[in-house]
Amino acid sequence: MFSENYRKSGCVEVICGSMFSGKTEELIRRLKRAQFANQKIAIFKPVIDVRYSEVEVVSHDLHSIKSTPVSDPAQMLEIPAEIEVVGIDEAQFFDESLVDVCQQLANRGVRVIIAGLDTDFLGKPFGPMPLLMAIAEDVQKVHAICVKCGNLANHSHRLSKSSDLVVLGEKDIYEPLCRECYNKAIAEEK
Repeated sequence: MFSENYRKSGCVEVICGSMFSGKTEELIRRLKRAQFANQKIAIFKPVIDVRYSEVEVVSHDLHSIKSTPVSDPAQMLEIPAEIEVVGIDEAQFFDESLVDVCQQLANRGVRVIIAGLDTDFLGKPFGPMPLLMAIAEDVQKVHAICVKCGNLANHSHRLSKSSDLVVLGEKDIYEPLCRECYNKAIAEEK
């Protein structure tokens, strides 16, 4: 039995991995479980992510949940006091201020669940993800399957020739590769 002074402890959970690894699917699964438990949730995504929907978080297998697109992580702090769980998709597209926002939310007692790419198409740490993983109570790394050899994939290999850091796309632009197949593909492109 908890005392009347009991205050729920907040936390930060990170779901990370390559493209096509099921990050968003896992985020949606956790959020729907929270809804089923009658917890009040708020879901955010970057305003630039319009691949499937402007107002929903949508996984590659087309599971979806309503969200609020935001351009600045600080907007997430405006949630009503009764919100118990905050979901954030495509976190790599936000700036590093997202880390402080997540800390503030967790310190308020909110469970913050974040999904995002841990590395970019060059295999380098992506956006605020490394810092989010460092402050998280729980980090789950999910993997796709390498389309070349069938091993676990942890790289998002870009098929287009664009050198822009952010290029929204699907299987027409990206493919999941394991380390060995990714290194071979990069070497062949040089």
